[in-house]
Amino acid sequence: MGHWRALAVLGAAQFLMVLDTSVMNVSISQLVEDFHTEVTAIQAVITLYALVMAAFMIIGGRLGDIHGRRRLFLTGLVVYGAGSAVTALAPTLWMLALGWSAIEGLGAAMVLPAMAALVAEMYQGRDRAVAYGVIGGLAGAGIAVGPLLGGWVTAYLTWRLVFAGEVVAVVVILCCHRVIREPARTGPPPRLDTVGAVLSAAGLGLGVLGVLQSSTWGWVQPRNPPFTVLGFAPTLFVVGAGLAVLALFGHWDRRREEAGADPLVHMSLFALPPLRSGLLTLLSQNMILLGLFFTIPLYLQVVQGFDAFQTGLRLLPVSVTMLLTSLTAAGAGRRLGPRRVVRLALVALTGAVVWLLATIDPAIDDAQFAGAMAVLGIGMGLLASQLGNVVQSSVGDEERSEAGGLQYTAQNLGSALGTALIGSILIGALAHAFTAQVEDDPRISDQARKQTGVALQAGISFVPTDQVRSAARSAGLPPAEVDALTDSYASAQLDGLKAAILATGGITVASFLVTPGLPAGPTLRDRPGTARRPARPMPHGE
Repeated sequence: MGHWRALAVLGAAQFLMVLDTSVMNVSISQLVEDFHTEVTAIQAVITLYALVMAAFMIIGGRLGDIHGRRRLFLTGLVVYGAGSAVTALAPTLWMLALGWSAIEGLGAAMVLPAMAALVAEMYQGRDRAVAYGVIGGLAGAGIAVGPLLGGWVTAYLTWRLVFAGEVVAVVVILCCHRVIREPARTGPPPRLDTVGAVLSAAGLGLGVLGVLQSSTWGWVQPRNPPFTVLGFAPTLFVVGAGLAVLALFGHWDRRREEAGADPLVHMSLFALPPLRSGLLTLLSQNMILLGLFFTIPLYLQVVQGFDAFQTGLRLLPVSVTMLLTSLTAAGAGRRLGPRRVVRLALVALTGAVVWLLATIDPAIDDAQFAGAMAVLGIGMGLLASQLGNVVQSSVGDEERSEAGGLQYTAQNLGSALGTALIGSILIGALAHAFTAQVEDDPRISDQARKQTGVALQAGISFVPTDQVRSAARSAGLPPAEVDALTDSYASAQLDGLKAAILATGGITVASFLVTPGLPAGPTLRDRPGTARRPARPMPHGE
């Protein structure tokens, strides 16, 4: 068992950092009340956390190459623990943003790439596949357990206890640091490409900012942006600026690599089909998972009226089956090949989406819903059992941290894209369906239709039907029309939810297109430094 103690320590760090985000998401209402602010302000804090993570993940991976992965892992934990302490004691919204978004985000950007590299270094062959299965399963468990734990603690105690508990957890992990080993470094460490670091952080930051704010700003027609560009929403312009900066970053790094200097990212790595397909599959996995975890709680809390704890209980089958599948399927890649396992996972996810669509009704069928969630967890567990190993086994020892940075950057981009795109589809489908319902309902007068149209122009939100009923009454509508509008909105809610879930099914089917580059058989390189990669010039300094 001593062989696996290090994995327990590394896995605990992975679980802690995923749990953190999901707890914050279910605590939004209480945070609004505690800090006397608005939902948009708390959402901005959550957005900033995702921005910091995405912008600095690649840099964190490179710092692990320079200073040592073990040292960066432990240093990142200290930073993360300090951020958790600030968050737990935060007296104001600004302190919350400093502790959670900035300090914890930077700590996570240091810990996660180093953790991925350390797992690859410490375990070989089948053990490595099992190790990444455990890590992937713990990540999924954190996402699913977070709403349950966060909902219970927020409802019955205080959300601050979660972050105080994180400080304790970090101290415990640090006390076990001796079990983490790192091979002695051979040769001089690389240098940090400062210009590349600035360009990558700026490009990723702008791109993620645009995507995350799309639901607030609007994609084309301005909804509620801080400014407009030629009368259009700034979203696509901000995303375009981010892509342009990333293109400049790629050009800069290629020139450095060709000159034999140390780039931030070796662009030649992207010529490796297993790495490229692994990263794209990770991106789509997180788009699907976070898209569904944005949509499903709305169905459970807003439509069904469950509280955060009851919602977490109904999400538990995802956590259980994902963790069990990740552990039991870890060795399947060596027998069947990662490509087949990933395609089987996508088939399972497609089945889960179809089953889930059948359960979206005004009255929930708990048994059917639990079954759909269990199949969803199986699909996600199969993916989690393979992808980390595919990415890390595609490169040699010297690129482990670099690959880890790319791995978690892909995951964060997928999370941001999933939440933003599926959220936009949900709201758009809700507005379209509500408009159509109102137009077709003979119980609603022309005057009420006009009032509804004016209200829709100002924007529509996914809210409980009681709020729609109250708003209709406040507008002075007669009881029959109030009931008709409420019924139309309730029907439109289900249509919007189904459209959003169907979109995740589309992403799942499209993900088959990126699987051909995955290894078809048990061909992953399990010995250090034996990965296939294009030749590049030997570094000769600056």
